[in-house]
This record gives sequence, structure tokens and C-alpha cells, in this order.
Amino acid sequence: MTNTTLVLGYGAVGRPVVQALLKRGDAVRIGQRGPIADLPPGATYISCDVTDAGSVRRAVEGVSQVVLAVGFAYDSRLWRTVWPATIGNLIEACAETGARIVFVDNLYQLGPQTSPRREDMPLTDHGQKPAILAAVTLTWMAAARAGRVRFSALRCTDFYGPGVAVSHLGSSAFGALAEGKPALLLAPPDTPHDFAYVPDIARAVVTLLDAPDDAYGQVWNMPCAPTLTPRQILRLGAEAIGVKPRITAVPLWLLPLLGLAVRFMKEVADVVFTWDRPYHVDGSKFTTRFWSDVTPFEIGAPATARSFV
Repeated sequence: MTNTTLVLGYGAVGRPVVQALLKRGDAVRIGQRGPIADLPPGATYISCDVTDAGSVRRAVEGVSQVVLAVGFAYDSRLWRTVWPATIGNLIEACAETGARIVFVDNLYQLGPQTSPRREDMPLTDHGQKPAILAAVTLTWMAAARAGRVRFSALRCTDFYGPGVAVSHLGSSAFGALAEGKPALLLAPPDTPHDFAYVPDIARAVVTLLDAPDDAYGQVWNMPCAPTLTPRQILRLGAEAIGVKPRITAVPLWLLPLLGLAVRFMKEVADVVFTWDRPYHVDGSKFTTRFWSDVTPFEIGAPATARSFV
């Protein structure tokens, strides 16, 4: 086994993780199904379909650590098969090789909450996507408890950042403002909601990669800047690029009706509990053990807005 990190998924989170690892001179292998047009100097590429056990075994061979940062189409019908296959394949491959795993996860599996989301909250089957992620969480936790694999999960709330198009604050929000159009939100603009800054997420992933084995076999919530509303965040970005922060928001009650015709809206309605009340994440476990200087919105929002200009 070489001291190489395999990053599965070269998207919003995988890309800055790779950049951070290469910057400090680490050996990096990037795995995804299709070729990478802008493969960074110093990284290698391997074709990998995470839902295929043989493909995962080949990708994991010879690496010491794995970052799982894949994203699938936002459709619970797909998630029902691809997530269990992905987690199962990765556990089996890494159980054979001894490679450690950092999984970039989310918090759907905690369901509706009225207090800040903590790592020790029970899992839920409230909603299709939450139930799927709760089941795969139980799978990797059981494998970790049995000593078969060293596995940790970084649970992240909705994220945003420079060039991050697929986000509540992405191309339809900051991107629209940069084009002189109203930001379109599928969420209430004035409900307090935590957002994680993608460069901070990448930093946290690298922190877990560097952590000793006692940081594995458990969940870590990604810390966020002090909570603001989407309107407040968008206003910070709009001011930086000199535009008016106009917003058009789809009412939550309308999502199920729109979902009858548009599948994506149905999938958003499945996790409406993330937006029908203030949404807070307790990241104190991570900040107590590692670091707490997350990027404030006063820096992150302008940087994100400028990236769309």
C-alpha cells in the first residue's frame, strides 16, 4: 500500500479536496466514471463506477485513504439502489486493503428537528431519502464497530461556495443575481438556515484524513458560520457585485403540487423539514477536537457572488 489518497468524485467538494492535497505534495488518485478534461498536474485518474464492486476494488488497490465525495442525481428511486451499493462496495474493498474512508455525507437521516442537529441524534425513516441514508449509515457503522473498516463521516448541511452551481445559493441564486435577474429560491428566504462553505468542507475532509484512528468509526458534523437567512447571505453577495438583491421564492406549500409534474420538486418536498423551520447544525464536536475558524459569510458570500460574474 502506498501513501496515496483516492478521491471518488471530482465535483463541488472533491475538486477542492484534490487541490488541497496536491498543494501540500500528497499523491492523489481521482476516481469517477468519466474522464476528467482538466486533470490537475500531479494527480492520476482511474475510471471507477462506485456501484460496481470490481471497479471499486481496482480503484482502491494500493491507496491508504479514500474520500467518498460522489453525488448522484437527486432522485430517491435512484438513491434506493446506488447508495447501498456504493457504501457496500467501498466497505468490502477497504476491508481487504486496510484503507481508511472519509465519507462526505449530509444530515437528512436526522429528519425533522427543532434543536440544533447533533451527531448523537437518532436516525429516522421520515422521508424516502432520509430513510435510505439512515440505512447506509447503519451499514457502515456496523462494519466499523466490527473492526472491518476504519470509516468516518463528515455530515454537511447545504453548501455554497465559489463556482458551486448546484446549490440553493448556486447558479439559480448568486448566478442569477450576477446576470441581473432575481435569485430563485426553493425555500423561504427569511428562515434562518445553516450553510457550509465548500472550501471549509474540503479543509475538514483533509483534517479527518490527517487525524489518528480514534477519529474514525464515528460521525462529525461540519461546522458553519453563525446562522443567517438566505436573504441576508444573498444581500452580502449582491452588495459585493453591485446589484440589487432581488429574490423570487417558491412557497413550500406549492412544492407537492409542482412535484406532480416535476420530479425534482417532488424530491425537494420529500425533505421539506429542512426548510419549514430554522435549521441549525451543532458543529461543536468538530470545533472542540480540531479547529473553529470557519469562513464568515461576510467573506464567503462575496467570493461566491464574484465567481458567477
